[in-house]
Amino acid sequence: MGTVSSLNSGAGNNRQGGSSKASDAGRRAARELGGRPREFDYDLLTMFVRNEAVAALTVPILAIVFAMTMLNWGNSRQLLLWLATIFISEGILLALTRQFKKQPRDTADLNQWRRNLAAGEFLYGVCWAAVAFTEFTQPTQAAYFFLFAALMVVTAIRMLFAASVMTILHAGTIPVTAALCLRFLMTGEAFYWLMAIVAAGIHFYFVFLVRNLQRTAFSMLEHRARNDRLIEELKQEKISLDEALEKAEAASLAKSKFLANMSHELRTPLNAIMGFSEMIKDEMLGPVGNEQYRSYAADIHESGEHLLKLINEILDLSRIEAGKYELSESPVDFGAVAMESLHLLRLDAQAKNLRLVTTFKPDMPQILADERAVRQICLNLLSNAIKFTPENGTVVLRTGLLHSGEAFLTVRDNGPGIAEEELPVVMSAFGQGREAARLPNNGTGLGLPIVAGLAELHGGRFELRSKTGAGTEASVIMPVFRIVPAGGGHGNGKQAGKVMPFPVRGAA
Repeated sequence: MGTVSSLNSGAGNNRQGGSSKASDAGRRAARELGGRPREFDYDLLTMFVRNEAVAALTVPILAIVFAMTMLNWGNSRQLLLWLATIFISEGILLALTRQFKKQPRDTADLNQWRRNLAAGEFLYGVCWAAVAFTEFTQPTQAAYFFLFAALMVVTAIRMLFAASVMTILHAGTIPVTAALCLRFLMTGEAFYWLMAIVAAGIHFYFVFLVRNLQRTAFSMLEHRARNDRLIEELKQEKISLDEALEKAEAASLAKSKFLANMSHELRTPLNAIMGFSEMIKDEMLGPVGNEQYRSYAADIHESGEHLLKLINEILDLSRIEAGKYELSESPVDFGAVAMESLHLLRLDAQAKNLRLVTTFKPDMPQILADERAVRQICLNLLSNAIKFTPENGTVVLRTGLLHSGEAFLTVRDNGPGIAEEELPVVMSAFGQGREAARLPNNGTGLGLPIVAGLAELHGGRFELRSKTGAGTEASVIMPVFRIVPAGGGHGNGKQAGKVMPFPVRGAA
């Protein structure tokens, strides 16, 4: 498991430092012989180089301890000479690793550097293997056992350090195991031959373990590379989305400003058209003389009123979206404004023989709000309810306080309702549901967005609940901080729970 952690930590650290510097073109360009991406091979060589740097002190110390212990059985001159070769070969290998570190990641010749490092590791392995042929002054069984154990430990350590690159691993460990086996075979004794076989078996078992660990490490490297690519793609997508969002917001703001300016410019000539058409329709300056002309003038005036209403709605929505709608706040009676709005729409409700049920909280406190905005909210909600309620239907108008202390105004009808999937549509500017599309005078689709915008300007919220065939309930909820302290109410209690058929008489 130490090999896996070494591979993973080395890969993770190196990829953070160098992977971001490599261009995508360079990563796709060169592929190694094994079919792996070039960046993988660079990472694997870097892991070996880092392991060698860690072992720069530990392995020589191990060699010194080994030589001092072998003095009990071996020739001291040969051991000192061997120790010198270990230091020299270690120095050569470290020099190679330092040179590799200086190579640019994108341009380094990895094949050549693999050969160079394998050659340095081979020299180092041969130097370690040389101790197997040290002359024993006392060729005891203990000496052979120590030689066997020590060189097997060295083989395991070298495999651990070179586990990331199999070529280097074989170059450094095969000489050690081969020398140990040859020394045992030269004894001519069956017992030591058996130990030679055990040494070879241990070597192959170590290689088997390292290969399995390498496969796991490669899989993790590939997974990490895929994650890196996905993260990079997500970053690019986020940048693109942020840019698109900025453009969309700028376009929306420009649209709102354009509509606001155009609405102002259109209302002036439209008022003139409506004024002159009304004069002709009502024959204020004398008879027209032709009934058809008077009918045309009435049509012009009616169309002008519809167009003026549309322009006013566009202007209001544009001002809300652009943040230019300024509230003129004063204490407002929810119930009184609702009743006034109801009187303005009494003819539309009477034409459909609708029944209105009003439920106002007794001694309902006033709210601090823009009275014009509150009136527009009531008009929009009531006109929608009247428009979509069938003949002889019922519209319920309620005001009161929630348990949280917030004030609410609710309009509920028993019309055809709105499908749940259409709720986001009707809440968008110019959005209309299927039922609205069937009506001959289906409006502009701006009423609910304006209500929602005005509620938000007051720090409140708009809630729309509806299901197909179950009617619609629309509520505007004002926050607690807009409640005027006690004493501000106008006594709406006399309408509480009252059923009011049209025409409506009296107001709160």
